[in-house]
Amino acid sequence: MLLRRFSFAAAFAAAAFAFIATPAGALSDQDRPEIEAIIKDYLVKHPEVLRDALEALEKYQASEDTKKQSATIAANRAVIFDSPRGPSFGNPKGDVTLVEFFDYNCGYCKHALGDVMKLVKDDPNLKIVLKEFPVLGPGSVDAAKVAVAVRMQDTSGKYFEFHKRLLGGRGEANKERALQAAKEAGFDVARIQKDMENPEVVDTIRESMGIAQALGINGTPTFIVANEMIVGAMGYDTLKDKIDSVRKCGKATC
Repeated sequence: MLLRRFSFAAAFAAAAFAFIATPAGALSDQDRPEIEAIIKDYLVKHPEVLRDALEALEKYQASEDTKKQSATIAANRAVIFDSPRGPSFGNPKGDVTLVEFFDYNCGYCKHALGDVMKLVKDDPNLKIVLKEFPVLGPGSVDAAKVAVAVRMQDTSGKYFEFHKRLLGGRGEANKERALQAAKEAGFDVARIQKDMENPEVVDTIRESMGIAQALGINGTPTFIVANEMIVGAMGYDTLKDKIDSVRKCGKATC
């Protein structure tokens, strides 16, 4: 059976190679149908070849996408990990930084909030950086603008308290709910409303959106650690494994 399958494979490969490699016009009208018939016959009898080819193509494409993402992260490292426009919490001098692109109306981001909070609690050497990525409608954009104004006002490390209140709350996140969360966290709401007109608000959101576009991010949450993107709310264990890998070998996947 193995020999028979090998013979089919050899015949298919030889025929396909001959068909592809032969210069246009070199095959006669009599040759072409015969070669096409061999290829068709092999594929009909061995459809798994197509499955294997598609799987190989998908793996190749995923590998190429990962290489491109890693190169983009490296080229934009300062903006991704160290931009003053990205509010952070945890250890500001942590040996590993986890970046999260999020939307205040993203249900999966709400779910991931617990994972992020647990990571910070369990890991005293972890730094978290937040990137506004308001893609779920006007309410998300308004909430992001309030959040940027909160960051501009924050001098005592209360930003994360605001972030937890807004992201962890129920209902649609919008300007009204964001301002309420800011008030509950101890911020000056009147100043926030004034600061929302500051060009820095638009520039901050534009910076995050630009990096997201460069990386091909189209959903939230999306995390970045070291050289790798982690798409979706993959859970505490996955994020912790990536962080541990960075400490072990300098990459998210050793």
